[in-house]
Amino acid sequence: MTLNKVRDGLSGLPRRWKQAILIGFDMLALLGVLWLSFAIRLGGTFTPTMSHILLMLLAPILAVPVFVRMGLYRAVIRYLPERALWTIIQAMMLATLLWVFALFLAEATRLATFPRTVPLFYFIFGTVVVAGSRFLAKALLWLPERNLGHGGGVVIYGAGSAGTQLAEALRAHRASYVVAFVDDDQSLWGRDVAGVRVDPPTRLEELIRNRGVSEVILSIPSADATRRAQIVTELSHHPIKIRALPAIADLVSGKYLISQLREIDIDDLLGRFAVPADPELMSEILGGRVILVTGAGGSIGSELTRLIVQHAPKKLVLLEANEFALYEIDRHLRTLAEVEIVPVLGSIADAALVRRTLNGQGVEVIFHAAAHKHVPLVEANALEGVRNNVLGTRILVEAAVAAGVKRFVLISSDKAVRPSSVMGATKRWAELIVRHYGKGSGMRYCSVRFGNVLGSNGSVVPLFREQIAAGGPVTLTDSRMTRYFMSIHEAAELIVQAGAMAEGGDIFLLEMGEPVRIRDLAENMIRLAGLSVKSDDNPKGDIAIHETGARPGEKLSEELFFDPANALRTTQPKILRSPPSARRTSDLVPALAALDAALDAEDETELRRVLFDYVKV
Repeated sequence: MTLNKVRDGLSGLPRRWKQAILIGFDMLALLGVLWLSFAIRLGGTFTPTMSHILLMLLAPILAVPVFVRMGLYRAVIRYLPERALWTIIQAMMLATLLWVFALFLAEATRLATFPRTVPLFYFIFGTVVVAGSRFLAKALLWLPERNLGHGGGVVIYGAGSAGTQLAEALRAHRASYVVAFVDDDQSLWGRDVAGVRVDPPTRLEELIRNRGVSEVILSIPSADATRRAQIVTELSHHPIKIRALPAIADLVSGKYLISQLREIDIDDLLGRFAVPADPELMSEILGGRVILVTGAGGSIGSELTRLIVQHAPKKLVLLEANEFALYEIDRHLRTLAEVEIVPVLGSIADAALVRRTLNGQGVEVIFHAAAHKHVPLVEANALEGVRNNVLGTRILVEAAVAAGVKRFVLISSDKAVRPSSVMGATKRWAELIVRHYGKGSGMRYCSVRFGNVLGSNGSVVPLFREQIAAGGPVTLTDSRMTRYFMSIHEAAELIVQAGAMAEGGDIFLLEMGEPVRIRDLAENMIRLAGLSVKSDDNPKGDIAIHETGARPGEKLSEELFFDPANALRTTQPKILRSPPSARRTSDLVPALAALDAALDAEDETELRRVLFDYVKV
C-alpha cells in the first residue's frame, strides 16, 4: 500500500516538479559517486579539502545542463525506451569531459590536484547510477499501467480547446499518459498547454522513438476532410495506433462527448469532402411516395432504405431474395422511423411476384439495387448472372412501365464501361434496358454509375480487415490494380438526388475522386491497425501482403466514362451526366430474345458471345 501511495503521488505531480526531483537526485547522486570514486582510488576514508569540495560540486553543476540538452529530463520515465541507455552514456561522457577540462584548469592554476583515475570511476559509476535510477523508476511506475493493459504514451494532434479538454479527460480518467501535443501552429511550438509541451509535427518520429508513444489522437474536429486525410496519411507510416475526436457537428449535437474517441477508418484516407444533400431533390423523389427498393438487404440497398425512411415516404417496400437479410433490414428500419414497411421475399426474376408487388402496393418510385456483383463468382456462374442481372432487370422495368411507375433508378457500376467481365457486361445491358424504356416515354428512368463503396459486402475492405485480424497475410490480386472508392452513405445520397434529376434514359456518373491503388489501401489498413507491413525491407514486420494474380474478368483499372471529356455537370457537384449516346437500342428486343434463347438452352458459349457482342463500343 505504501509503494502504491508513493507511486500515485509521484505520478500525480506536475511535470515541472518531477523534473526538479530528477535534477536534485542527479546532483546528489553524482556527488555521492565522486566521493565513492575518491574512496576507491585512495583505498580508505576520503576527507576532501575545500578545493576538492568546490571541484566536486562543479561536476554535477556541469552535468545537469548537459543532461538537459540531451533530453534526459524530457523523457517520460514510465515510457523510457531501452535505447535511452545510449543517450545517458553519451550525456555522462560529455559531462565527464567537461569536468576533466575543469580539473585541468584547476591543476594548471595549482588550486587542487586529482588522481587521474577518479574521472574514469566517475563516468562508470555515474552512468550506472543515472541509468539505473531511471530504469528502476520505470519498472516501478510502469507495473500498474502494464497490468491495466496500457501500451504507451499518447500524443494529441491539435492543441486547441478540444485537445486541451481531451488531455484533461484522459488525465482525469488515467486512461493514458499524454506525452505531448503536436500542432501546425508555429506560435504554439515550445509552449505548455494544459501542462503539456507543444511540439511541431516534424518531432513526431522522435517522440515515438524516444518517449514511448504508441498512439496519436487527432483533435482537429473542425479540419476539413482533405486536411484530415493528409494528416492521417502522414501518421499511418509510423508504427502507432491512430484515433480521432469525432467531427465538430457530432460534438455540438451531443452525439459524442469530448472524451469519446473513434477509430480512424479507411474513409479518412480518401480525403473526400462531403457535399450537403439538396433537401428539395431528396423531398421531391422520396417525400410522401410509395417506394420500392430491390436488393434491400444488400450493402447499397440497405443504406438506401435507411436514408429513405428519414424523408417521410408514404410506404417503403423491401424486395429481397435473402430471407435473413430481409428480416434484419426490416427489423432495423422499424426502430428508425414510423413508416409503413412491407417486406417482400423473392427474386426480381420472378415476373409474377414483381407484377403483383408493383400493382398491389401502388409503387411510385423504384430503386433497383438487386444484382449479383461479385466479379469472380458471376464469371464462374454466367448463366445465373445473366438471368438475374439482365433478364431480372428487363422483367422489373417492363412491369414498372405496365404499372405506370414514373421513376426508376438503376444502381449500375463502373465495370459497365468497356466491360471485360460477365458482371460488367450484364450491368451495361441493364443500363441499355433502362435507357430503352425510359427514353422518350415520359418515364423518368435512369441509371447511376459509380465505383466501389467502402465496406460493402464482398469488397476488399472487410476482407482485408478479416485477414489483418487473423494475423495475415493480406491477399491482393495485383499490386498495380487501382479502384475508385466512396462511402456507402455518400453513394446512397447521391443516388437519390440523381434519381430526382432524371429526365428519361439518363446515365448519371458519381464523382469518385482519384482511383486508389489497392496495395496502398492494404498497407494503410495494416498501419491503421497499429501494425507494420512485413516485406523484404522489413522482414520483422507484422502482416505480409501476398499477390495471388488477377482473377478471370478483372481489370487492372476501372473507368467511369466512355468519354470523360464530354461529361456534363449538374447542379450537384458530385453528380455528372453522361452525354447523349449515339448508340440506338432499337435492336435491344431481338438481342434480348437471343440472350434468352441461349439461357434456356444453357449454352454458355453462345450466351457469352451474345452478351459481349451487344455491348461492344
